[in-house]
Amino acid sequence: MKNIYLNIYKSNLVNLKKAKNKLKNNGIIGIPTETVYGLAGNAYSSKSIKKIFKLKKRPHFNPLIIHYKNLNSLEKDVALNSNFKKLYDSFCPGPITFILKKKKKSKISRAATAGKNTVAVRIPKHKVAKNLLNIINFPLAAPSANVSSRLSPTSAFDVADEFKNKLDFIINGGRCKIGIESTIIDLTKKPTILRLGSITVANIQKVLKKKIKILKHHRKIKAPGQLRLHYSPGIPVEMNKKYVKKNQALIGFGKKFKKTKNYFNLSKNSNLKEAANNLYKTMRKIKKNNFKSIAIVKIPNKGIGSAINDRLKKASNK
Repeated sequence: MKNIYLNIYKSNLVNLKKAKNKLKNNGIIGIPTETVYGLAGNAYSSKSIKKIFKLKKRPHFNPLIIHYKNLNSLEKDVALNSNFKKLYDSFCPGPITFILKKKKKSKISRAATAGKNTVAVRIPKHKVAKNLLNIINFPLAAPSANVSSRLSPTSAFDVADEFKNKLDFIINGGRCKIGIESTIIDLTKKPTILRLGSITVANIQKVLKKKIKILKHHRKIKAPGQLRLHYSPGIPVEMNKKYVKKNQALIGFGKKFKKTKNYFNLSKNSNLKEAANNLYKTMRKIKKNNFKSIAIVKIPNKGIGSAINDRLKKASNK
């Protein structure tokens, strides 16, 4: 049987050095993070950034998240503030992205910020991403490794399926621990959540000791995940359903649903973290099994469940 995954490499030092050389030469590679896999390139190279946009078929007004190895490297490009420092101390490295003002001396490509004077930045926790960042002397622009508006990948094999031979180097860091994209918070003015994630609004409010606004209507695109259609499996998605139509798969949550060939469960134990981790994997499996659409039961809108519902709402384009 022909191996269609020849572009996937183990995450050893030899391959990390190969990845470094590719990135130094404006190459684009697939990398693991704790949230989802990223399509990584040199954030200081406009040539690299243009390749990322082209591969993803991403609108040029939609900025990228820039990944850093530590606080010192991040501080070279953005202006820090007291709210950032509090959240950094509590959640970094980890699945949270900050919108901060770009410094005038910043080397970040204007293409990566969509010409804005703000930058979306984060410090990933995944060991492989950290090891790679530690051997290069530039940050990585690394949006999710999928074609724009589609499901984010949670394994190296998802990335390979998405891009086939258009991407020749993917580092395998196993399945992503969290499975949905990072929380995004705008700290340039009054702290505002732009995208829900595994670090919840309640988590952030507890640290900042103030009520945090969640931006629901996006007039201007300031961060990833703000387009109306996003996280799409490529087939229609219907929320808050109990029954299925012909050629439709049902995604359940909890114990009370019986398993049939068109039934898939995010978490039999009603665990929302497990459900988030299984969400994209399950939707990809349903699409591969040639179902024509997806119905999903009501997911509790609390904790990370709010982030799951955010993704489903965008996937259903409602």
